Amino acid sequence: MIEVKNLSKTYHIFERGHTMREVLKTLVHRPMKEICAVDHISFTIEQGEMVAFLGPNGAGKSTTLKMLTGVLHPTSGEVRSLGLIPWKQRREYVRRVGAVFGQKSQLIWDIPPSDAFYMNKAIYGVSDKEYKETLDELVELLQVGDVMRKPTRQLSLGERMKCEFIMAMLHRPELVFLDEPTIGLDMIAKENIRSFIRSMNKRKVTFILTTHDLEDVELLAERVMVINHGQIVVDDSLSGLRNRLGSKKSVRLTTEQAVPDSLPSGLKLLERVSPLEVELEIDTAVLALKPFISMFNETYGIIDMAIEALPIEAVMRQLYEKSSVPQ
Repeated sequence: MIEVKNLSKTYHIFERGHTMREVLKTLVHRPMKEICAVDHISFTIEQGEMVAFLGPNGAGKSTTLKMLTGVLHPTSGEVRSLGLIPWKQRREYVRRVGAVFGQKSQLIWDIPPSDAFYMNKAIYGVSDKEYKETLDELVELLQVGDVMRKPTRQLSLGERMKCEFIMAMLHRPELVFLDEPTIGLDMIAKENIRSFIRSMNKRKVTFILTTHDLEDVELLAERVMVINHGQIVVDDSLSGLRNRLGSKKSVRLTTEQAVPDSLPSGLKLLERVSPLEVELEIDTAVLALKPFISMFNETYGIIDMAIEALPIEAVMRQLYEKSSVPQ
């Protein structure tokens, strides 16, 4: 579906000082700085994959996705997506891809979504028969039949996001880019959107997801790619990411006495829920579970305890920390 080879993007920016002397000097000569946003990355994505593309702010994530969608031209390297070069064969390419942006609407504020859908039908040249079949199916899947004729400005955020998905999927794209698709949604709306994404993915639609909501990653993505300083630092499954951090687990404890902030080797305080309830990270390679339970029960008195895999937030935080210094 997508093949990327040695892809790079370099920007040149002018620097200007903040003092009057430095500002005057730049009138004669403006020093220029080179910034490498994406640094010779290579990867492939197969048809039907659900890939989370993650990274801290400024890591090169957005620049990479803009090159994959054809919005930006790379400085060097190659991209083949759906057998096409996105920035060279853009007209043909955009007919086969879709995009949903949680913070940028494709709908028109003062007209109903149903009118916007019909506009997209004309833009993409969808036949009447295919348009009706696809629209009816998507409306049923997302349960928005009663809101399509309201002006967009009157829709709730959850209703609007469902309609954004219909806009993106009307022309039956093979590849869909999702940028913060559940931002600001309540728990029920999030699950509805995730269920729709999963149902489309079962039909071999390929999704590339960028988000800061790591619950989306945990519930949707089969594969996680992490970019930092313009380079791919991790490309693995979610379980593979956890395994990279060793034998670490999350332990939530309710105790008779308060657990201090300072803990023995192999333990780390993740969250203090209340004076007597804490969430710890335990490295079982350093401190085995049996002696840990025995020690804590004797010292603090365990009332309740739950042991789980390390939360995705903790996994990503440690991955970002490991890759925070450029190699």
